[in-house]
Amino acid sequence: MRAAYYEQNGSAREVLRVGDVETPQAGPGEVRVKLATSGVNPSDVKSRQGSTRKIAWPRLIPQSDGAGVIDQVGDGIAKSRLGERVWVWNGQWKRAFGTAAELIALPAAQAVKLPDKISFEAGACLGIPAMTAIHAVALAGTEKDSTVLVAGGAGSVGQYAIQFAKAQGATVLATISSPEKAAAAREAGADHTIDYKREDVGERVMELTGKRGVDAVIEMDLAANAKLIPFVLRPKGSVIVYGTGAAAASLPVGALIEAVAADTGFTKTDTALVIESLLGTVSKTLKKGDVVIITGFGKFSVAKRAARAGVNPRTGERVKIKASKAPKFSAGATLKAAVSGKKK
Repeated sequence: MRAAYYEQNGSAREVLRVGDVETPQAGPGEVRVKLATSGVNPSDVKSRQGSTRKIAWPRLIPQSDGAGVIDQVGDGIAKSRLGERVWVWNGQWKRAFGTAAELIALPAAQAVKLPDKISFEAGACLGIPAMTAIHAVALAGTEKDSTVLVAGGAGSVGQYAIQFAKAQGATVLATISSPEKAAAAREAGADHTIDYKREDVGERVMELTGKRGVDAVIEMDLAANAKLIPFVLRPKGSVIVYGTGAAAASLPVGALIEAVAADTGFTKTDTALVIESLLGTVSKTLKKGDVVIITGFGKFSVAKRAARAGVNPRTGERVKIKASKAPKFSAGATLKAAVSGKKK
């Protein structure tokens, strides 16, 4: 099969290749998915660059999210799953073979049924951001009449977190950095947006909550925002952290004393039962059509991605290309696919 891969860390232009690799086969308890789309996340870029982890295999096919059709099942998996439309999550987590390929074989539980009305493009954008968001909302104990502050409300995880929190009946505040991002957060359902570049976040949170503070903070960058916690969180509130821009964060002592819960996402509660529950919640939400799927900032084929990195997609060889010849890619306009979109 054809796949995009790299054999050392570095920039896409330096290390990314496209070529023929061994075709995977579904083992016991696995399914093989013929991929129609592959979702790219910031973690994929950081891993390839080597900024978060060094390559651990001789060759790595990147990307964990994707969508397609099951074309092979292994021992112990019902034949009825053949032909099933699915979205894939954690495809490349602790494995050398991700979704930037024509096929992927992985545990059956990691290929989740995709409703017919949802496109493969949208399905490829569920895995990491949607699962991170639903887990964060669950850990925050979000419920009717609770108040939640979502940091980075215009990002993919942020917009999913807003939607899942609103579905639980919460009032949602979101931090943003521009009018355009404020519009995106409000479209996702945020009740209030706070421009952290132009407003005092602590003052605005206290104003909006009657000086009470929020019940929970869902934080995307602890290192950058730890200092804000005492000014936005109510006594004995919760802080759920799913990311940080630096290896160390300076957290005010008062915040540690007052916070009843500080959780860093999947690391403490990553059990089969928890994952099954989260997947069930996401699936029910998709089936009901109660969520808008965040489909990122652009769409392009593996061949075009390779061309942007300076790779001949037919031969996998390194080539020189002029910037003007690279496919256009909009990194500004967020695109969304509602669940009522056409089947792909």
